Amino acid sequence: MKISIALTMLCRHNIVFFIGLFLVSTLSFGQTKTDSTKTIIYHFRMMEEIAPPVWRQTQKAFAEAENIGAKYIILHMNTYGGLVDAADSIRTKILNCKIPVIAFIDNNAASAGALIAIACDSIFMRTGSNIGAATVVTQDGTQAPDKYQAYMRATMRSTAEAHGKVFPINESDTIERWFRDPRIAEAMVDASIYIPGVIDSGKVITFTAAEAIANHYCEGMAENINEVISKLDLEQYEIIEYKPSTLDSIINFLISPIIQGLLIMLIIGGIYFELQTPGIGFPLLAAIIGALLYFAPLYLEGLAEHWEILIFLAGVGLLAVEIFAIPGFGITGIAGIILIFTGLVLSMIDNIVFTYDGHGLPEVSKALAIVGSSSLISFILSIYLARKLITSQAFPHFALSSVQDKNEGFVGVDASLTKINGKSGI
Repeated sequence: MKISIALTMLCRHNIVFFIGLFLVSTLSFGQTKTDSTKTIIYHFRMMEEIAPPVWRQTQKAFAEAENIGAKYIILHMNTYGGLVDAADSIRTKILNCKIPVIAFIDNNAASAGALIAIACDSIFMRTGSNIGAATVVTQDGTQAPDKYQAYMRATMRSTAEAHGKVFPINESDTIERWFRDPRIAEAMVDASIYIPGVIDSGKVITFTAAEAIANHYCEGMAENINEVISKLDLEQYEIIEYKPSTLDSIINFLISPIIQGLLIMLIIGGIYFELQTPGIGFPLLAAIIGALLYFAPLYLEGLAEHWEILIFLAGVGLLAVEIFAIPGFGITGIAGIILIFTGLVLSMIDNIVFTYDGHGLPEVSKALAIVGSSSLISFILSIYLARKLITSQAFPHFALSSVQDKNEGFVGVDASLTKINGKSGI
């Protein structure tokens, strides 16, 4: 009975929560009014680590740019890179976009950022900015094995090739080159590539603004957005800037590793205390709130799938059955703990990592570390707090502390029976 009530409450809370998030998202994504007599330029900032939140915002930004009839999208970049899968999704979005996309590198377009910039139709760089250094590294910064580099080399090369070749203007001109040389894009990943006059073997390419211009990887320098727009020769224009909604800010806050760790501790601690007490009370409510705040942002980000959430719920159910229906602790309880742990870990990982051979191992390791350490800390703290609350004088009503001493006449049987002690009965 207790299990069914808990699961019913969890489902109802999920439905209400997702409906509320949908309404907030819908209201925040209203169309922007524009002046039809002016050229619309859509300004989208990409100033953080390339990760699933950036990919989700990119989709929203490009959809809004299309809805308002923007003629150009300016991608304002300053990033040291991030996840290859998120960057690959963004670069594909740019390559398939019918609106010309202009990259303005404000300071850095490194690693995954370089891949995104190369996908754009034009690139402008601020003085002192850099582009390149796209070698794949693991979470601790060491270079990943060659099979990962091979995938990144091909992706960089194909992105450069997507812009086509520049053919000779005159018949006497026999020179023919790519709009962006694929070998240079590949050399941003692989240090073994030698390009005469560009890079020596043993070094990975990272261009300054001037070097990028000289090697046709930048159309010109600009110090700000207005200077970029001035190169488009537009007489009248209107800049519409993408503004993250309140929902975006909340999601970005909740999916940070520290907050995720705290929410996992709240979930595990709530389940532990609820299993230690009869009935349904505050610990279960705390666990439900923690689960909603943990899974809902990951679900909206496209990380947590339905089946991953169901794995977690199944684990909670099995653990409850073990505690209340089956004496002792055995296979059911162990299976429940494993499913809870698995659901928390898988929900944190983008499922696209499983499509590449080992590509997502750093993300899997990160998820395992966060869930494992948070669960362990939560379990230890729960045991400590449970004992502390029982013995603490500050919370005298949490447990019955009075003692019924035998010397004071307290016994566990009816005292009147002692009167017939030693007598005979028929």
